[in-house]
Amino acid sequence: QVRLVESGGGLVQAGGSLRLSCTPSGRTFSTSTMAWFRQTPGEKREFVASTRWISGYRYYPDYTNSVKGRFTISRDSAKNTLSLQMSSLKPEDKAVYYCAASDGNDLASTSAQDYAYWGQGTQVTVSS
Repeated sequence: QVRLVESGGGLVQAGGSLRLSCTPSGRTFSTSTMAWFRQTPGEKREFVASTRWISGYRYYPDYTNSVKGRFTISRDSAKNTLSLQMSSLKPEDKAVYYCAASDGNDLASTSAQDYAYWGQGTQVTVSS
């Protein structure tokens, strides 16, 4: 059974930092696209960042505009883990954050429907 397990969420003051981690089990995703999404109550799941395997480049990152310069996505292929370092957090970053992975390779998508595997989510709360 394939599982993605997120950790690292919590409560932080505005301007602070948090690091989220995602640990897959059941298969490896070394050449899959892995991503972070977030969701607030009543809203659609929103793309945050992704890493896509590109031969020769290794992992190509992509970010939604609102987090560029503040968030950094990274992968450790040896440990099969995905991370999201979040800095300069703002109250509007408050959401449940989800780890996602594609089934195939070379997916370049910010749409949640294109990702086959999902974690259970971890809450991030930013106080003002």
